[in-house]
Amino acid sequence: MTKYCIIFILTFILLSCNTSEEKKGKLKDSAIVEAVEVPVLNLQQANHLAQLPINCINTEYPNKLNQTIGNVSDLKTPSQLHPAFYGCFDWHSAVHGHWSLVSLLKQFPNLENKAEIQQKLLYNISKENITQELLYFKGEHNKSFERTYGWAWLLKLAEELHTWDSAVAKELEANLQPLTDLIVGKYIEFLPKLKYPIRVGEHPNTAFGMSFAYDYAITVNNEELAMLITKRAKYFFEDDQNCPIEWEPSGFDFLSPCLEEAALMKRVLDHADFNVWINDFLPELNDETFDWSVGEVSDRTDGKLVHLDGVNFSRAWSLNYIAQDLPEFKHLKNLANKHINYSLPSIVGDSYEGGHWLGSFAIYALNSIGK
Repeated sequence: MTKYCIIFILTFILLSCNTSEEKKGKLKDSAIVEAVEVPVLNLQQANHLAQLPINCINTEYPNKLNQTIGNVSDLKTPSQLHPAFYGCFDWHSAVHGHWSLVSLLKQFPNLENKAEIQQKLLYNISKENITQELLYFKGEHNKSFERTYGWAWLLKLAEELHTWDSAVAKELEANLQPLTDLIVGKYIEFLPKLKYPIRVGEHPNTAFGMSFAYDYAITVNNEELAMLITKRAKYFFEDDQNCPIEWEPSGFDFLSPCLEEAALMKRVLDHADFNVWINDFLPELNDETFDWSVGEVSDRTDGKLVHLDGVNFSRAWSLNYIAQDLPEFKHLKNLANKHINYSLPSIVGDSYEGGHWLGSFAIYALNSIGK
């Protein structure tokens, strides 16, 4: 009997070792990581990527409203409920579709259809339309609408307008300001009440929402919002260790819970403290031979499965942010490029399942290169 017990224990140990090695293999394929081509956002690519939001910001249907209906008076069309941001399938995608156009115009003054794009932006983000958007958020059943993913992209749009030296941008920023102020107020009200962070790979991810809000706060010098996010980020994440990066991605993630958290903490900690923190949280990143398989998409016509293209772009922007100003992490830039290169060729000409939002992710990831 003792003999059989010993055999069983040895077999269990061997199987455990093999499983551990299999997990490591997903992260680290070899001692030498192949250098990949650095993707570039040029005028030709910008013109292609601009077509995605051009084609959808005023496309009302299909539409996912995510609406709580209080009574019959709430039954209105998307453009009646959200005259500024009714296209691109849902509200947050419409918001970052507008961000995409602003970002591209800002970088490429000779963008094709420049006049048409500016006209669309001025028409959609008008004072009157933003007033109606405000009324929706102030409705009895809509206080948590788009919390915090849509909120984050609204502040990213406001930040992009604020940093664009253009008369059109100044007009758009002024028109958007009441909604921007409302979202800032919602963050300030909500974050102290959030006792536990949300660590998922989709819209409610706390670290993602806080990162974009922090960027806006720093850009416009909103000290109250920046200090609150710093305080809450440390409360949520400062003691975290050993993030299970081998569990990522889940089947339809478009964000990396581990990397979004790391990118947020890079924002709120000084470099010395961040280096200590990241060594406890994601020690793999310190290894110059660290590699990570991209999220593979099996069906780009499936609205959920195509999320994995998004996870590749969001991983890339997080890796690039972590590497920014920290030479000891410069090897992460090559890994970011690998992720962008996998998904970028499939964005232009993709089905509506990804076309209404993935262009924004691609642009943001490309913008993160070289910073």
